[in-house]
Order: sequence, then structure tokens, then C-alpha cells
Amino acid sequence: MRVLVFGAGSLGSLLGGLLARAHEVTLIGRDPHVERIRDAGLRIEGEVLARVRPAAVTTVPDGRFDLAVVTVKAFDTDAAAAALADADLGGVLSLQNGLGNEERLADELACPVLAGTCTYGARLRGPGRVECTGRGEVVLGPPDGGSSPHADRVGAAFDAADVETTVAADMPRRLWEKLAVNAGINAVTALVRAENGALSEGPAGVPARRAAVETAAVARERGIDLSDEAAASAVERVADATAANRSSMLQDIEAGERTEVDAINGAVVDRAEGPVPVNETLTALLRGWERERDLR
Repeated sequence: MRVLVFGAGSLGSLLGGLLARAHEVTLIGRDPHVERIRDAGLRIEGEVLARVRPAAVTTVPDGRFDLAVVTVKAFDTDAAAAALADADLGGVLSLQNGLGNEERLADELACPVLAGTCTYGARLRGPGRVECTGRGEVVLGPPDGGSSPHADRVGAAFDAADVETTVAADMPRRLWEKLAVNAGINAVTALVRAENGALSEGPAGVPARRAAVETAAVARERGIDLSDEAAASAVERVADATAANRSSMLQDIEAGERTEVDAINGAVVDRAEGPVPVNETLTALLRGWERERDLR
């Protein structure tokens, strides 16, 4: 399969590198990361050890691609859709945080768009180097639920590259559960400046679970069967399983970059019919941090 990975940051580089073990992969990213991959290949470190040589470019290349995997930040989704609009694509898989990315891509692209979640941990260690900080799973399927031959083909391609993958018929629920986990883990670890394991014990776990419970309540308002217990348990499970990971939002804070708070906690606030005070507070604090640094 010819695969285009749009967004060769930490997750895009890791998944693209893993897929390159079995497929023809092209990474789209920025220099000097792209330049180093072109010159010396991509080195995967940590829980997975590999050196692969995917193609690496800074703009969408010509030619037919069976799949584009979109891994950019949620606030760059519109730019990604515009860049891919003229590409010859068999399909697209969004592995992004937040809600609404699939709809925005589908509005611009004339090909099937799949939704997905990913629990692999990734961190860029320098140009041409990415660390797998934890093995996980990719779950994918049609964004409105159900099954599709395209989802089955993409799942088989990921399996062929030894990427743990599940093709799911209940993606709406899974996307909201992922949102609940991110609303709890990402925002709290970013503000506390701590690894995910800090939420397993101690006071920081309280607002994390409450943010997830609020997210579950909003999901139910929208007809998604996600209980408070399931959302809180998911936060605890993921925090335990990824205790040594530094969340993507914490990495953004450490790098002095804009976070995805609008697409995570902000998405909960925007969709809520009732009060969601924990998500409102987390959103306000992170937006305040960004504003003081001229990031919004």
C-alpha cells in the first residue's frame, strides 16, 4: 500500500515509520526533520527499535496514494484538507485529537474518510529520531459507525506492518471516550507539568476524572452511550498504562507551543447543554497561558 502521512510530528513519524516496515510510505513534515530523514532515514527508539527509510517531503507530492493518514494538530485540520484537496487519494484516516476533524476533512476531500484513535506513545528526540514511549493500539472505522470495505483494507494494511489494530463498528462512542480521556489527562498533566502516572495517585487525579465524567454527560446528551464510570475508568486505565508518558499537551507546553485545548476541553464546553465547570476551568487556564504568550 502507498501511504502518505500528513503531519510528521511525533505520532506521525512513529506510525509512518512503523508502516514503512511493510509499505511504501511518504512523510510530510518540516525541516530539519524531513531533511535528516531524506539523508539518513528515520530511527525509531524506545519500545520499538527500527531504522527505516520512508520518503520525506515538505509538500504533498504528485502520484496516487492508497491512503493518507492525517496526524496534524486539530487547529491545522483545515490547512491539511486544503493541501490534500488536489491529491489523488484512495482514502483518508484521521488519527487526531478532538471532535469534528473527520467532518472537516470529508467536506474538502472526494474520498472516504475514516475516524481513528491511537494509544501508541511517541516523542520526537531530534531530527530523524522518534521514540516509541509505549506500545498501544490503533482503532479505526467509519466515523458514523458501522463497517466498510475501506476500513477493513486499512486495518489489514496496519496489521501487515505489525501495528496492533482493531477495526471497530462503534467509532462514535470510541471517539467520545477518547475525548473524555484526553480532557482529563492532557489538560491536567499540562497544567501540573507531570507525567501521566501523576494522575494514578494523588490530588491531580480528581480533576482528571471529573473532566472525563463531564465529557461523558455531554456525550449522553448527544445520544452516545458512555457512562460516567466508563469515562472515569478509562482515564485511570490509560494513566496507569502510560504512566511514564508525557502527554501531547504537556509536550506543547514545554515547547512553548499552542495546545489543542480548543478541540478537547473546549469542545466539551462548546457542546454542553448544562454546566461543565471542570472543563470550563481547564479551558480558561490553558487559553490564558496561550494568550500570555501570543499563541492565540
